[in-house]
Amino acid sequence: MIYLDYQATTPLAPEAREAMLRWMGGPESDNFGNPHSPHRMGRMAAAAVEVAREQVAALFPAGGRVIFTSGATEAINLALRGSAPAGDARPVAVSAIEHAAVLDTARDLGCPVIELPADSDGIIPPDRALPDGTRLIAVMQVNNEIGTIQPLANWAARARQAGALLLCDAVQGGGKLAPPEADLIALSAHKLHGPKGIGALWLRDGVELRPVQTGGGQEAGLRSGTLSPALCAGFGAAAALAAERMEEDTAHIKALWQRARDLFSDWTLNGSATHRWYGNLNIRREGLDVARLMSECRNVMFSAGSACASGSGRPSHVLRALGLSDKEAKSSIRLGFGRYTRAEDLEQAATAINAAAQAQGM
Repeated sequence: MIYLDYQATTPLAPEAREAMLRWMGGPESDNFGNPHSPHRMGRMAAAAVEVAREQVAALFPAGGRVIFTSGATEAINLALRGSAPAGDARPVAVSAIEHAAVLDTARDLGCPVIELPADSDGIIPPDRALPDGTRLIAVMQVNNEIGTIQPLANWAARARQAGALLLCDAVQGGGKLAPPEADLIALSAHKLHGPKGIGALWLRDGVELRPVQTGGGQEAGLRSGTLSPALCAGFGAAAALAAERMEEDTAHIKALWQRARDLFSDWTLNGSATHRWYGNLNIRREGLDVARLMSECRNVMFSAGSACASGSGRPSHVLRALGLSDKEAKSSIRLGFGRYTRAEDLEQAATAINAAAQAQGM
């Protein structure tokens, strides 16, 4: 099988797997302690967690702290819900192309929610109007469906001017791009070759949150629940490797992008061709039956849209935000490639996808 769905998840790096195995000890091992226990085994596990925290923190700007969570969705919930007192009715502004973790959580806050429209390239211009009293702005770093990179430095300046916090979903850019300028940043390990089931929320120094999950008060009182040293260690190793390989990975992925553009030259690109992460290729052909295409290319793992919303039957809200019709959105596919993708994988996939599309008369 050929895997081209890197936006949904990435292969676990061997280095991350090795780091995890050390902390998955059985009864004959001394590496299975609870990191919140005061005895020696607990302190050993806690030390592993703190090493991992430092490795993950290196992906973020200086001047903040990392809170481990179960994933980016929990991190985003903590940021949106925890950054305001209960009953706060001040409005929040979110980009129209945010992940559902941001959009659905914002809509559940009980306050006015302003959606910031995208332009036809999938960029959220920083001159969009904000209502008075806006307490928080949410703009992602890299869009998960079309790969466009947002002007976060401009949005950070806009947030400061408005006296608002800036929340950035950096799931698709974490470990691949320089960290965004923001007050709260969400990250997920399995999108940068780490394990599933763990993520992080970075808080700029001075930003105060209230806990939204009560219990034992772990993670500085903000996120209760026993941490998994194995997951933390895997996340840390993946983060350290991403930082070390960032330049090499970027060059490899840009070469794959250039080859992919040649291989799919008669398809239409969705989103900007330049302001983007090059591991994401979202393309369309008029009248294409994507369900049939995927059925006929079963050995190629790609997406008809965001994996998080697959099966809903609804056109992509991201593609519609670009001005595409429902028909155009439903005739689009997303190919995602990265560190472990080979050029020959891409070429074989393109041969199969193009042949299946041409068989439909496309």
